[in-house]
Amino acid sequence: MTIFLTAEWRYLLMLNYDIDPDLLRPFVPQGTELDQWNGRTYASIVGFLFQKTRLLGVPIPGHTDFEEVNLRFYVRRRGPEGWRRGVVFIKELVPRWAIATVARVVYNENYQALPMRHRLEIGSAESDDALDTAVHLAYEWRFQGRWQGIQATTTGPSAAIADGSEAEFITEHYWGYAAQRNGGTVEYQVEHPRWRVWQVSDYHFDCDVAELYGPQFADPLSQTPTSAFVADGSAVIVRKGQPIA
Repeated sequence: MTIFLTAEWRYLLMLNYDIDPDLLRPFVPQGTELDQWNGRTYASIVGFLFQKTRLLGVPIPGHTDFEEVNLRFYVRRRGPEGWRRGVVFIKELVPRWAIATVARVVYNENYQALPMRHRLEIGSAESDDALDTAVHLAYEWRFQGRWQGIQATTTGPSAAIADGSEAEFITEHYWGYAAQRNGGTVEYQVEHPRWRVWQVSDYHFDCDVAELYGPQFADPLSQTPTSAFVADGSAVIVRKGQPIA
């Protein structure tokens, strides 16, 4: 499939919630089904940095480096090679209206453009390698007249993701699925190497959830997440979407 976008995704802060599957079923695209880990259905708030972005191989001035925060959940679809494990987005926040417009037109993804900012602090001057030390990370957006956001402090060095772990389930979804206006579904492939993760020692999530994501998400996202971690990220390839249903 044609490469639609290349970029680097860096410092992915992930807050992961055990959520009632009935709440998510209205958002499941045709041709897919909810994916679970150990009988749990997850939704995640994810903030990260988009860097070195190229659209169809071309960098767009002023739109190569930016923040994104999304609310997503996990689905799967049977492909010729077996299960394709993928992600569905409830909403994605970016700071550029042009990015949001392209995503809505090409994939019918629910992007919203808001003022955004981030902070990244590498923990120790004793190490030249960010993977060997703790980080403090914050992603913020301006909504309803005030700054809101997610932030976290990690502990210790990063570590490889263990096979069969919750972190593997959250990060190892290499397909995206988007419901279309005509009731169909577009499937697109995302390629990246396996990431390393830091565990989070402290986190904060401040958001008008009901207004931004819908009142049905207010209570689930006010609970303590089942896990929180930061992934180092990597270069990624997003391939052009194809209709499947």
